[in-house]
Amino acid sequence: MGITRVESHIPQIDAVEAGHLSEGEDYATYRSRGTTDWLLIQTVGGAGRFGVGAAEVIVRPDSVALLRPGTVHDYGSHHDHWELLFAHFHPRAEWLALLDWPEAAPGLRVLDLSPTLAGRVADALALAARNSLSGLARGRLFAVNAVELALLWCDTQNPAEGRMDDRVLAVSEHVGRHLTDPLTIADLAAVANLSPSRLGHLFAEQVGSSPQQYVQARRIELAKQLLDLTTRPIAEIAAEVGYPDPLYFSTRFRRQVGLSPSAYRLRDGR
Repeated sequence: MGITRVESHIPQIDAVEAGHLSEGEDYATYRSRGTTDWLLIQTVGGAGRFGVGAAEVIVRPDSVALLRPGTVHDYGSHHDHWELLFAHFHPRAEWLALLDWPEAAPGLRVLDLSPTLAGRVADALALAARNSLSGLARGRLFAVNAVELALLWCDTQNPAEGRMDDRVLAVSEHVGRHLTDPLTIADLAAVANLSPSRLGHLFAEQVGSSPQQYVQARRIELAKQLLDLTTRPIAEIAAEVGYPDPLYFSTRFRRQVGLSPSAYRLRDGR
């Protein structure tokens, strides 16, 4: 004898509706025609289940699931408890590439996140939930931006795009915060808790350059910005981006950009 499912309410979404649920074993949602919006669900406690035809997909902490519009919603708690963050949303056009995840079943896409990235996605979805209910004049737009942030963090773990290793992320963020420090390969390896050689292999594999080349590229990009937007002396800019020797800075800048810093600043008759 088949299971009789009770049709659940279909939310009417303007731009985004986000929230947090912590439910017991009886929690279930069934929408036979799905919705017109996308639905992003992150499991933060317990486990959930998605019924897809005769199959069942189980999601546990650090998993994020994405239901396409028009997909039957048949999901609920797996066993006794499911805590989740969710966002119903209508994507901006530029988000579509961020929604191209591997399919666990027709209409259902699932990503498994590292604990570090899961925390960032959870923070973004919690922010979306707060903003969507804030009552602020622009609260919905804040919520939309928070959902975009969650999707961008998810995208770093999409195997189709090449998953970013947490250790590479830690090093890249450390570089951004400490760009003027010496940043030796030993320093960066310590941040990643790896040997210098292993970090070099990992960077080459994921970033396409060595850690030292990555640091130099970030410094030169910042130098270009300062040359474009300020009138600071070149020696001052060199020190600000981590090169206390202006001559060495000019050499590295010319090698990467093809112009000296002064020529770069004067290009196009500036």
